[in-house]
Amino acid sequence: MLGAREVQREWLDELSADDARAVRSRRDLVRVNTLMMQPGIMARTLLTHYGAVAPRTILDLGSGDGRFMLRVASLLAQRWRGVAVIMLDQQDIVAPSTRRDFDALGWSAETITGDLFGTLAEERIPNADIITANLFLHHFTEEQLTTLFARLAPLAPLFVACEPRRGALPLLGSRLLWVIGCNDVTRHDAVLSVEAGFSGGELSALWPQLVPWRLHEHSARLFTHCFIARRADEGAQHAI
Repeated sequence: MLGAREVQREWLDELSADDARAVRSRRDLVRVNTLMMQPGIMARTLLTHYGAVAPRTILDLGSGDGRFMLRVASLLAQRWRGVAVIMLDQQDIVAPSTRRDFDALGWSAETITGDLFGTLAEERIPNADIITANLFLHHFTEEQLTTLFARLAPLAPLFVACEPRRGALPLLGSRLLWVIGCNDVTRHDAVLSVEAGFSGGELSALWPQLVPWRLHEHSARLFTHCFIARRADEGAQHAI
């Protein structure tokens, strides 16, 4: 039986950026994202709900070292050219090589460093064509998400999140990450991520409805839960 969400602080959030266990865990997360097929899920979802004409800007929340968005960019670069990615995280840990890889794709990358709610309160987050979040929203309680969504909704006509799916199979998978050599931080946080994950229409229920939005929420592959919010007057430019 599916239990209620339980949000707990994850170990990676407590470690300094240069801590050896944190560095190892970030490498683990690249493999975990690959196993979950997250880059492909995000790329397909963006094409489906935005269209074939490239956006000018994508604001990515909780970007970490930027390698996830780089993978997404590599999947989209032949269709979408000249996109500017703005990556927000508490620490600026995007390597110069990652920035150069964005440049090589014909995209650009910049970073905003700070706490998400703090940067929103300071109005340091610019408007964008798309806001994305990968394995990020599950860190927040329902009350925090309600506040967050209310502040994000005016900033972009399309919001796309790919989160852990809360369920028995994802929970089993999170407990088997030792098989691929993930360290203690990754193994611990993976279980907490699933327990704080989403199912059904839980995120849609928290999205503001002061103006009409089209909301889509569904599972993807084995372990992912997708949430898409698009302003009703902002249809996808080309159906995919």
